[in-house]
Amino acid sequence: MRKLWVCSYGCQMNVRDSEEVTGLLLEKGYALTESEEQADVILFNTCSVREHAEDKVWSNVGALKELKAARPELIIGVMGCMAKAQRGKIFKRMPHVDFISGPAQLYQVPELIETIWEERKPMMAIQEKQRQEFQTISYHSGKVTALVTIMEGCDKVCSYCIIPYTRGPEVSRPPEQVVEEVRRLAAQGYREVMLLGQNVNSYGRRMSGEPFVLRQAQHERQRVTFPELLKRVNGVPGIERVRFITSHPWDAVEELFVAMRDLEHVCEHLHLPVQSGSDTLLERMRRGYTAEEYLGKLELLRRTVAGAAVTTDIIIGFPGETEADFEATVRLMEKARFDSAFIFNYSPRPFAAASRWPDDVPREVKDRRLQTLLKLQEQISCEKDQPYVGQTVEVLVEEPGMGRSRTNRKTYFGDQGVKPGDLVEVLVTRLRGHSLVGEIRPSTGSGRTEPTDSARTVFR
Repeated sequence: MRKLWVCSYGCQMNVRDSEEVTGLLLEKGYALTESEEQADVILFNTCSVREHAEDKVWSNVGALKELKAARPELIIGVMGCMAKAQRGKIFKRMPHVDFISGPAQLYQVPELIETIWEERKPMMAIQEKQRQEFQTISYHSGKVTALVTIMEGCDKVCSYCIIPYTRGPEVSRPPEQVVEEVRRLAAQGYREVMLLGQNVNSYGRRMSGEPFVLRQAQHERQRVTFPELLKRVNGVPGIERVRFITSHPWDAVEELFVAMRDLEHVCEHLHLPVQSGSDTLLERMRRGYTAEEYLGKLELLRRTVAGAAVTTDIIIGFPGETEADFEATVRLMEKARFDSAFIFNYSPRPFAAASRWPDDVPREVKDRRLQTLLKLQEQISCEKDQPYVGQTVEVLVEEPGMGRSRTNRKTYFGDQGVKPGDLVEVLVTRLRGHSLVGEIRPSTGSGRTEPTDSARTVFR
């Protein structure tokens, strides 16, 4: 029996892609191993969103050179976005790699591996087109939560982003297929699903296999919007939680917020990347909104969905970022009061428009600004966490003594005889970092029990 070892980098979409490849290989008789040394096939599913993610791949795949020399029959594959973006360099820098494949060739990987077993020569499976059809693969690595891809690609073409070049334009999975997969997951005992896409809010604008040009009237009649898809998934018996990621502010509309409010199982958590608080930079980034418009979206969300948690992404040191631009981002963070934020230094990405512009913010300036925002967000996060103390929150148990609240906060409650997949109500008694700690209370069946924090308004 051949043994398989898989390593994923980057977003949840990459994790799900790795699960799908793993499932296909398990169906062919492979077995998973936790040891690279024992594996017959080693796969790296890669990310190109930031340079740091690529650096880790270069390092970790490069470290296998000696293992490959000792075991020449070993197959090493590099898949995903970095494989597509760096296809011209991977074989040159790492000749011990046997194949590279892009995101669109996900379902071809097992056949690619079988060909290499027979022919023993390096192979490349990279195409410019996106995947035309979505398959339903039964393997999921999670025990309580299952990742479900509903679309991929992006039409926004932000000037810093490589995703439209590695994943292609937006294409959505048919809603019937999504709902049927969720039904199967519920039957297998999964209690939570996370719906995945580069921009889930624009779900339904182009279905897989559909021509890129479609008469507008016909298109509008056929379209199932993302809020409508949420409604259908929400109605699947056995699914207690529905999450989704990622959302673009341009498409985050009131209809989505109403769905989050009215659909019982849809969680009150929205990841809404802002990237900058400077209107000048937002325009150069091609984000399609101003800082004021973004804050208006948050105000509408919080007015509609009581206790909604908001997380975001922010880029520091984008080309041309001045001290005034940076201060605008500080002001936005102070007004937005995110529950948490992923803050990164800018790094040029191949093919993106901004990669042709001078990376003119010195590294020491980027680092200083980064630390300033991290410190500010730490303060805000602590203030956002504090109202949970003394409140009762609904927790989905993920492992003994730990689960997550509806607003995605880790919650610890000790070993009190509950099992993964149980829904419990926890009285929060204290904080541990940014995690909640408490004790299980008898269920009241009240459902949404997150604090509504009167200090949560955007403008104050």
